[in-house]
Amino acid sequence: MNKALSVAAGAVERDGKLLLCRRPMHKARGGQWEFPGGKIEAGESPQQALERELREELGIEIRAGKALAEITHVYPDISIRLTLLSARIVAGEPQLLEHTQLRWVSPREAGALDLCPADRTLLNQIMEERHDV
Repeated sequence: MNKALSVAAGAVERDGKLLLCRRPMHKARGGQWEFPGGKIEAGESPQQALERELREELGIEIRAGKALAEITHVYPDISIRLTLLSARIVAGEPQLLEHTQLRWVSPREAGALDLCPADRTLLNQIMEERHDV
């Protein structure tokens, strides 16, 4: 198995709701929902990667905070090490620059969406910690 790809994802919250984004159909796991984020480049911290990715993919400036959960998930085509960070928007409104849809949902509503398997695992972890189930 190849080394896991390191990915940073954001638990971007507003008024008790989380921002989730739907992946483009032409990409792996197309049409599934995910926490926004992306690949951590060489020399970047997870926080720096998340701030860059959300600027590129959603046109927003965020401040990434502490890691809330971290998992390694093996998909048929790739293995990822996914770190979920707390995040808050400091400038801008999310735009569909890369994704096909975005939604602000409660953690419970998020569970009803067709989430990428790794993102579902992270959602379950943060819900357990909050006792939100």
